Amino acid sequence: MSLSKPLYSLFGSYLEQLFNHPVRTKSLTACFLATTANVTSQRMAGAKRLNQQSVFAYGLFGLIFGGSVPHYFYQTVERLFSQDMKFRKFFLFLSERLVYAPIYQALSLYFLSLFEGNSHATAVKNVEKLYWPVLKANWKYLSVFVYLNMAYVPPMFRSLFTAIISFIWVIKIAQKRRRLQEKMAAEKSK
Repeated sequence: MSLSKPLYSLFGSYLEQLFNHPVRTKSLTACFLATTANVTSQRMAGAKRLNQQSVFAYGLFGLIFGGSVPHYFYQTVERLFSQDMKFRKFFLFLSERLVYAPIYQALSLYFLSLFEGNSHATAVKNVEKLYWPVLKANWKYLSVFVYLNMAYVPPMFRSLFTAIISFIWVIKIAQKRRRLQEKMAAEKSK
């Protein structure tokens, strides 16, 4: 019981920050979760030493894009699809799956590569090789969670729900990107 009071206090402070400074709070949350997910991915892969560039890239991406882009996207679709609209939940879901997911996936693959210190040409190559398989996997594995988010989570918490689900997704993306980088490094050394 004594542990619950600090947790309630922390959660209350978080909600206060979310209400008063939504973009900043969501961005910091996304930064923390993306960084933690990348570290988790590297540890699961058996890395003895962390790839600091990768940790930095994921944290920076979360900070710059992980809170702000979903925040403004969810605000926009809430305005576009009025409350009394028939099939509103379905249109919210479709807009996320067919507009937001493809754009955000390309954005994340490109900027993660740039933030890791790669050139524009290498970043584009990474996007070309990973975009379609990662997007298909996103549609396949995350659509149920996206529907639940769009249909049942209050708009204020959608970015947070997305960030938590993204934690697992970032682990998967980091593993795919690491395999591609290892394959490209092996091809260069031939």
